[in-house]
Amino acid sequence: SSKPTSCTVPFPCCLSSDHSLIQSSNFSTMSRLIQARRSLSKFHTLAISGNVRFLSTEPTRPDTGSKVDEAETLLVLGGNGFIGSHVCQEALNHGLSVASLSRSGRSSISEAWADKVHWHQGNLFQPETIKDALDGVTSVVSCVGGFGSNSYMYKINGTANINAIRASAEKGVKRLVYISAADFGLVNYILQGYYKGKRAAETELLTRFPYGGVILRPGFIYGTRRVGSMKLPLGVIGSPLEMILQHAKPLTQVPLVGPLFTPPVRVEAVAKVAVRAATDPVFPPGIVDVHGILRYSGHQKK
Repeated sequence: SSKPTSCTVPFPCCLSSDHSLIQSSNFSTMSRLIQARRSLSKFHTLAISGNVRFLSTEPTRPDTGSKVDEAETLLVLGGNGFIGSHVCQEALNHGLSVASLSRSGRSSISEAWADKVHWHQGNLFQPETIKDALDGVTSVVSCVGGFGSNSYMYKINGTANINAIRASAEKGVKRLVYISAADFGLVNYILQGYYKGKRAAETELLTRFPYGGVILRPGFIYGTRRVGSMKLPLGVIGSPLEMILQHAKPLTQVPLVGPLFTPPVRVEAVAKVAVRAATDPVFPPGIVDVHGILRYSGHQKK
């Protein structure tokens, strides 16, 4: 009798034709199930991604990177004033090329840093006189403001800054920071021209610079203020009040008198945040209140 021949073919092919068809059918079915499961998984992932995007309310901003351009040039409007001079110093400390524009031109300050600033003389009520100062400028910080009659306050806080914002936009300036002011309740009514001018300038800034416009709203700004040859140490009053009132944020919500509890802030803190907002492309646009200024400057007490 002949010996049975051993099978050298792989196991599946040793089955009868019926079993082969059944197994082939099973493999086909399993393959389809696996593909269907993968498709469902992809659909589920896409659905989740779609929901996240739909719920997002933040505007899409162009990716401008996180490094400051080495050729960054900062123009400070009102650079010879109390706040403006500190902004100039802060910018110089960061290695920036700094220029200033004001009606009086060069500052009377005789300190060494003043020699490193390019001083321009111009009038914001005559926009054509400031265009040369904007040549090559990548960012602007406006410290222009003042007090007086309501009509004058609107012009100096509103019209002058609006002219500067429009001229900067036309010149292709990337970022513009405006030093505005916090609301003070009843004080807003008394100084109507001041606050209406500030808010008009804010509206213009957010319209012209939706992705590069930053508004700082400090309250009382303290530091050593120069008045002629005299130095007024406003920190004697401002520093203790800042330490106390920065922990009294809930009191600012009290009707009528609440805004009076807004904490003062050091001029150095305002300058630090202004320069950062003007040169850091990832600094968020919009309004920064006094608590935000304290936080960004690192002066927020814990």
